[in-house]
Amino acid sequence: MDIFLKVVLLIFSVGLIAVVLLQKGKSAGLSGAISGGAEHLFGKTKARGMELVLQRVTVGLAAGFFIMSILVAVLVD
Repeated sequence: MDIFLKVVLLIFSVGLIAVVLLQKGKSAGLSGAISGGAEHLFGKTKARGMELVLQRVTVGLAAGFFIMSILVAVLVD
């Protein structure tokens, strides 16, 4: 049982890393962080298409990762 939980946790972690690396950056370097960061923060641009899919997959994988981490910590000695 503990090996199964650890394998599932490993799958979630590798999947989360891959999905985060597939997403494009939200700002254009330092100038985007200073001047244009507020536009992305307050949602003037909406995610569409593949960006929306990657964003939703990231949220799902992150939730699964946290749940599996807690389960592994509690159930495995």
